[in-house]
Amino acid sequence: MGATAHLDLPFFEAPHRDLAMRVKAWTTEQLADGPEPADVDAESKRLVEALGGAGWLKYCVPADYGGALPELDTRSICIIREALAYRSGLADSSFALQGLGSGAISLAGSEALRRDYLPRVAAGSAIAAFALSEPDAGSDVGAVAATARRDGEDAYTIDGVKTWITNGGIAHFYVVFARTGEAAGSRGLSAFVVDADTQGLTVDAKIDVIAPHPIATMRLRGCRVPAAQRVGDEGEGFKIAMRTLDIFRPSVAAAALGFARRALDEAMMRALERRMFGEILADFQLTQAAVGDMAAALDASALLTYRAAWLRDTQKGRITKEAAMAKMFSTEAAQKIIDRAVQVFGGLGVTRGTPVERLYREIRALRIYEGATEVQQLIVGRQMLNDYAAEHRR
Repeated sequence: MGATAHLDLPFFEAPHRDLAMRVKAWTTEQLADGPEPADVDAESKRLVEALGGAGWLKYCVPADYGGALPELDTRSICIIREALAYRSGLADSSFALQGLGSGAISLAGSEALRRDYLPRVAAGSAIAAFALSEPDAGSDVGAVAATARRDGEDAYTIDGVKTWITNGGIAHFYVVFARTGEAAGSRGLSAFVVDADTQGLTVDAKIDVIAPHPIATMRLRGCRVPAAQRVGDEGEGFKIAMRTLDIFRPSVAAAALGFARRALDEAMMRALERRMFGEILADFQLTQAAVGDMAAALDASALLTYRAAWLRDTQKGRITKEAAMAKMFSTEAAQKIIDRAVQVFGGLGVTRGTPVERLYREIRALRIYEGATEVQQLIVGRQMLNDYAAEHRR
């Protein structure tokens, strides 16, 4: 398949194909290659404003609250993330966190919460963040230690530490998951919308990662939050988090697809230009074989990614296994594709500032966040075994 050939598959409808062309044109014009920003926080804020002004953030919320479509459409989110990631990892994460950070409100928030927060998310005037991870609770959600205690009839007091929070320090609000204690483990969690100016909420430290993004550790010390800021019922936090991730986990695979597609394009361009031993690099069979492997992995990633997105949009049920497969395969494949692209570039490939060097740093985090590869393998394997056992017990 070519760069857009997968759009001709039955996973998509005409509006998806139109969206792909429009967002590609916008990214080509607005996200030119250049040096990494000196101030990542400021650039992230600028990108959220630009994405909101262009209308792309409307795909992060339902139409009743300023969105583009009646309900969240995973295929549209994936299409946008793939196009953004092709040009800019920071633009991709700026878009993604508007959806991930507000997704719980879209899915389970009260009417008042939806009307208060979602229109501002769509416009890019409020930056969202998803605060689930903790120093000892990443992939193991059941280990969340932050607590939310009843404080009278109409409020909660939240205490705890959250880390690896993208948009930490620049977000206007955080969807925070904390333990309300209805049951052990993940069954005792609830979700709350906590405004950034809530007394007791502080950013303890910015986290400096290999591909600069606004990531921080934050602390909640006696944060008093109105009960009306709770998302869903007490004890529903884990279910809400998983429903949110079902929508957005395939889009992580789509971002990996965008990174990998850019790497393949850069590698082919380089192979057709670079001369070695009296020939161009593209004439060597080793180069042709490498491009063949990269292309096959890219197409397989696209098929798994958009299958998961299509299932979520059309079947309306849980797609935990399919989303895990897409993220697991696509992020691992993208890492290999980008590594090969660096090899094609030779020494230039590890030179700071070249597209493939930037991609090499950008892709690494995708194999970890929203569930590391090993966790996705466990999810897929466990469900496969459970399904097989249930079928053969009949």
